[in-house]
Amino acid sequence: MAISRFSDLLDEARRQPDPQHLLFVFTHAELPDHPSEAQRHRFEQGEGGVLTPVLCVDKAPEALTDMAALVEESRATGIDWDIVFVAALAGEGAEAQAEHHLNRMVESLKMGNIESFLAFDRQGEAVSIG
Repeated sequence: MAISRFSDLLDEARRQPDPQHLLFVFTHAELPDHPSEAQRHRFEQGEGGVLTPVLCVDKAPEALTDMAALVEESRATGIDWDIVFVAALAGEGAEAQAEHHLNRMVESLKMGNIESFLAFDRQGEAVSIG
């Protein structure tokens, strides 16, 4: 199944035979250190920049209703974000492993390794970053 919306991800996670646990790393778009004029201009046009991890959480798919609820829950933290990256852990005991995997996910994102994760905007649309 192609996942093009956050609701697709939730549906697919709930259909899996093994229990799933979803890992979320919320990122904020920023200018890189010492940006060039071209980078600054692209960023002002809503393109480019770097995505900096600002918040992490893990959830069972059953604890989520939709992207609007996730956005509302994140709003309570007071932390602004633009793109959320998502990965899944499967099997019994996945929740106990979540913190370790979230830390690895954050480090991967800081290094620019995003291909292993799904990315969604605040409207729940899948985002292709490249």
